[in-house]
Formats: sequence, structure tokens, C-alpha cells
Amino acid sequence: MQQRIKVVNEISDLVPVLRAVDSPLKLQLFQRLAESWLTLQDIETDFGKDGVKILGFFEKLKLVDSRWVSREGRKTPDKSFHSYYSTVNINTTAPLSEISEILSVASMADKDYTRLERQIIDCVGEQGRFFSDVAEELKMSPTRLKGLIKRSERLEFRGHRIERLNGSAD
Repeated sequence: MQQRIKVVNEISDLVPVLRAVDSPLKLQLFQRLAESWLTLQDIETDFGKDGVKILGFFEKLKLVDSRWVSREGRKTPDKSFHSYYSTVNINTTAPLSEISEILSVASMADKDYTRLERQIIDCVGEQGRFFSDVAEELKMSPTRLKGLIKRSERLEFRGHRIERLNGSAD
């Protein structure tokens, strides 16, 4: 198996790394994915619907790799998943104020985060918007906005734009 290293050069990239294992279920699923390839059916059986949702979050963060595997007694192959990285290398320097902002975003209560995420979703609309326009309208620092988006399961960066992931509005 190939060993891959996740390199964190941008301070806001710490948010997804920290959020990937911020609950016992996420940690347990991530550990299982590091040990072996699991199909969607395996994940749903062992971790329930929440496990499937977490897998989607891992995919958004590009923390899992996938491949098609044939299983005995099945006519069609199943998509299986495995942890993409085996190591994290954190190589960044940032002002203490930015690190504090990133850590506050990563550890923010879900209720507070959901309120801010909703503001961003409403601001980007159906078509998405340029990052700097959203930061200005919401009066957020670029570091805070980047961290919030990287934490989101419903928003993503596409170039210099913020867009809803798969048209997510709810």
C-alpha cells in the first residue's frame, strides 16, 4: 500500500483535519478506513446512516480514496473506500490571531456553526459568489471564512468562488 502524506501549509487546512476526528463515530470510522477497504454497504451496516454521512464529509475533504471491487456472488462491482493519507505534516506559520480564529472555528458548537453556515449559504445564493465579496458582505476575516467553509459539508471552494456543494440549500 502506498503511503501518502497530507501536507498542511495553509492554516485554514487545519479545520478539516481537526473536524475529521472530532467525534467517537468519526474517529472509529476513520480508523477502520485506515485499516481496510470498506464498501458503502459495510459502512452503513457497521456505522449506520451517520457513518454514510461522515463518509461524504471525508470525501469532500479528500481524506478517502475509492476503487471498484468485485465481490463473490454479485453481478456488479461495489465502490469501496480507504483512508487516502497515512500521515499528516503540518508546516505552517501564522499569526496567533489567525491560529486562534481557526481553532475557534474547529471547536465551535454545532448550533453556532450552523447559524454561520446558513448565513454563508444565503449569501452565496444558487450561483455562488467570489470569496472576497462574501467576506466583505458578512464582515468576516478571510481566515475565519476559509475555516468555516472548510468545516462545511454543504459549501466548497471552486477557484476563487464559494459554491454550494451539489446545489445544497437545506
